[in-house]
Parts: sequence; C-alpha cells; structure tokens
Amino acid sequence: MRAILVGFVLLSSALGQTISTLAGTGVAGPGNGQMDQPYGLGIGPDGGLYVAEVGNHRISRVDVRSGKFTTVAGSLKEPYEVAFDEAGNIYFCDRLAHTISRIDAKTKAVTVVAGTGTEGYAGDGGKATAAQFRQPHSIVFAPDGKLLICDILNFRIRALDLKNGTVDTWAGTGVSGKSGDEAPIAGTPLAGPRALAVDPKGNYYLALREGNSIYRLDIRTGRMSRFAGTGEKGYSGDGESAKDAKLSGPKGVALGPDGSLFIADTENHAIRKVSPDGIISTVAGTGERGDGPDGPAQCQTGPAARSVCRPRRGSVHRRFGKSPNPRGPLANRNDSPNSQYRHRQILRRKWLQIC
Repeated sequence: MRAILVGFVLLSSALGQTISTLAGTGVAGPGNGQMDQPYGLGIGPDGGLYVAEVGNHRISRVDVRSGKFTTVAGSLKEPYEVAFDEAGNIYFCDRLAHTISRIDAKTKAVTVVAGTGTEGYAGDGGKATAAQFRQPHSIVFAPDGKLLICDILNFRIRALDLKNGTVDTWAGTGVSGKSGDEAPIAGTPLAGPRALAVDPKGNYYLALREGNSIYRLDIRTGRMSRFAGTGEKGYSGDGESAKDAKLSGPKGVALGPDGSLFIADTENHAIRKVSPDGIISTVAGTGERGDGPDGPAQCQTGPAARSVCRPRRGSVHRRFGKSPNPRGPLANRNDSPNSQYRHRQILRRKWLQIC
C-alpha cells in the first residue's frame, strides 16, 4: 500500500537547500508512525507540528524533536487545513463534512463553528452554524481575527466572524471565471480559490488552482492584481518576472521572513519562490515526479507538492500529495511512493533562513 509524501525544506543561504526525513515510514496507515495523505500543516504554539491527514481522517501532532505521533482529533471526513488562534485553539476544514471546526486547546473538545454538514451555499449575513459550504478547503486568520475560508466549490472566500458567529462572502461571485490582471476584490469571479497567505500589512496572496495563478489582494485599496502566473498552464519562467511565469494548479502559498512568497506548484511537482523583487525561481523539485529522496532540494519531489507553511523559526515546510479532483473526492489516493515528513534541523540552527 502506497501513500503520500510529506516534506519539510529548510533553505540555508550558507549551506544550500536540503531535504531530510523527520517522520513517516513510507507506508500508508494509521499506526506505528504511519500517515495517509497528510495535507495541511501548522506549527502550534507548543512547537508541535499539527497535520491534517486526509486519508486517516484525523488531525495529528508530530513532536519535531522525537518524531512521536499523537492523534488530536479523529473520525473526521477528510480534514484539509489547520490554523491556530491567539489562545492556541485549533481550527480546521472538514472538507467532506462541509464544516469548519475548532479543537479547544485545553479540553481538546471538537466543536463545529461553521456549516450545517449539508453541502450547498447559503447563510451569508447570518449565523455561521446555519450556513452551508461546499467542500471548504483552506483557512487563514485575518489581522482582525476573522477566519477566511476558501469555499472551493462555491468559488468564494467566506469570512467567519468568530466574535459574533456570523459568516459572509468576502470575495468571489459563486461562479468560476477569469480575474484579469487587476480588478476590484468585490464582484470579481475566482477560478478555483484554493489557498491564502497574509503578510504583516494585512494583504493577501491567493492561489487560484484552476486559474494557474497567484493574486495579491490589497485590502487598503480593495483591489486584486495578478502576482504570479500568466493563467496558462505550464512550467516556465524561472529567473524572470513571476507575472510571466507559468504555473500548473498551485494549491498552497506561504510567506517567508524576508517577504518571499513560496508556492506549492502542485502539478509541476515543484516549490516555487517569488522573491521581494518579483523574480520567480524553483527551490525544490525538478518539475518531474519522483521519489523525493533525502538530499539536495533540487531533486524530484515525488507526488505533487500541495502546500507550504512557514514555521516560527524561519524555515519553510512543504508537503506533497497526489493532486485531488477539484470537483470531487481525492482520486488515486494510494498512488504515491512514500508517506514521510522531510525537514532539516528545524530548531537547532538560528542561522538558517529562507533564501
């Protein structure tokens, strides 16, 4: 039985880019250090790595020093992303349950905070627990404390106000469409809103999977502009302007400490980086599927890279997985070579930095 490769990359300007194994056996399963389709990653306030395991229908915690696994929540329906509030509570998308849930930091109790459990679109302006979602996929906390949700099959980004328990549409029109080079955030269609990252100024970077592009959303002006990708599917542009590059189904974004944006270029089996000057490069992967061995980051990454996240100490985490069907459950879910986390001394070297 095969599984999905999960990986960490720590990029050091001094020593180059390397990948090494943190945890996982390479065999999909629920026990003995095994994983099955690990997807969303997040470093918790306790320093643990929290993982949404789609195939095992659980949220797991991995001790990054010992590699020990602990189940935080189970019996879920394909959880995808995790996020932490200031109190350390965990929020996650339970995609096929069409809900957003919270795990209490102290009691570990799981509570649905948005969604009725019935697939659909309804409830804007009202109580979030009475609203309907259609396969919520990714979440990120806004600077104002709201939780933004990529409601992928509704082609919208929904905003959950945790203070009053209401939900509303934040971006998207409900239909897939081209966003153009620049447009108002409100009223502009989105082609597969898949993942979000927020910078210190409160601006957002949005991965459009079917749009093969990344957009920057300027909250101050209320406008969005194409940041990376031409919209045409492909793999090109390294060393040039990110706007002229081709991406293929990007499904994850994360900001580095220097302001660089890292992109899980899923169907290109690569991690791309857009530096602060707007130049794109490949930092991991060759563009071809391989087995993702330990060693230099410029090696084959195995199954498609699905997301990246920034931990609390200046390294970049990435995970890999077989690309799901954007309009249904995951396809060929046991079709990949390995199920491992890869990293390089996450907590040991303060001089490690994203380059």
